[in-house]
Amino acid sequence: MPEAAKSVGQWGDRTIGPDESGEVEVVISESFAGADIAIPVFVWRGPEPGPSVFVTAAVHGDEINGTGTIRHVLTEEPFRLRRGALVLVPVVNLAGFERHSRYLPDRRDLNRSFPGSKSGSLASRMARTIIEEIVLRCDYGIDLHTAAVRRTNFPNVRADMTDPDLAALARAFGTELIVSGKGPVGSLRRSACKAGVPTLILEAGEVWKVEPTVVEYAVRGIRNCLVHLGMVEGKIERPPFQAETDTSRWVRAQYGGFLRFHVAPGEIVDKGQRIATNTSLTGREQNVILAPRNGIVLGMTTLPSVAPGDPVCHLAYPKAGTLRRAVRAQEALSDGSLHERMRDDLGRNVFRGDREGET
Repeated sequence: MPEAAKSVGQWGDRTIGPDESGEVEVVISESFAGADIAIPVFVWRGPEPGPSVFVTAAVHGDEINGTGTIRHVLTEEPFRLRRGALVLVPVVNLAGFERHSRYLPDRRDLNRSFPGSKSGSLASRMARTIIEEIVLRCDYGIDLHTAAVRRTNFPNVRADMTDPDLAALARAFGTELIVSGKGPVGSLRRSACKAGVPTLILEAGEVWKVEPTVVEYAVRGIRNCLVHLGMVEGKIERPPFQAETDTSRWVRAQYGGFLRFHVAPGEIVDKGQRIATNTSLTGREQNVILAPRNGIVLGMTTLPSVAPGDPVCHLAYPKAGTLRRAVRAQEALSDGSLHERMRDDLGRNVFRGDREGET
């Protein structure tokens, strides 16, 4: 735990001891009338000493798959915490959440405002409070996100893989795809890492939804991390394959038009494979958008109408050998596997054509 951090068991006048749990509130701002604005935090401590891990959601207020995930952990208790503590924050950006918005009321992005300042803007002050009251109480962090509006993401972990401790945690989470990087300047995970609290994010699904397979996937990943840290007993559930990369690119529309997709999130594509056919509003083909190289579909637009330059498909580019192993692993999966169910569920929001190349 970082130096001078507050205790995970003491929240103001409220004490939560080992083998206890309870809900507390963290005051992060004031209303125009001067009333406190507080976010709910649930603290769950195991009977034995161990690491403390925060799990946050809705730092962007419209990204609520993580909120559903944390609520599932709280209501269903899918694992038993033996050691350490969990600090669960279902909604960080309460003001954005209440407005169904990514942003704060002043239009600032909270996830570009960390580590914040006590004398800065509203976003900066809120960010500083979150760092001091939540992040610095913990040894590790998991921040749950979705794609931005009108997009969907196949589940992927993003973490600074140059940090061995964080890399081990990221691999344990159990996503098929890991994207290496420090994260945007001002993001919660980048600031938490800099403060000495290794933190990863999960990107999965869409805004404004709680998608059942995403929740299932995220709960499995959280449990895997806790098993890895010795906080929960059991074995880590491994994905069918795991690919790491630090390179991804959006494939963009060349013309305005209406898209028919030929791939789905999570699909492995070859160079030259059809991603989407761009047609006029009357169905006349204008061009076919092709994969520029071999890769994995990390994310896609869910809006079929595009203007020139609009993002269509986000491709991640792992090493060739990793892709070949991934193809073999996918071919061996049953339709009932979590990986295949995830691909099917996310694909229903974007798939409009034949995967073999309908035009």
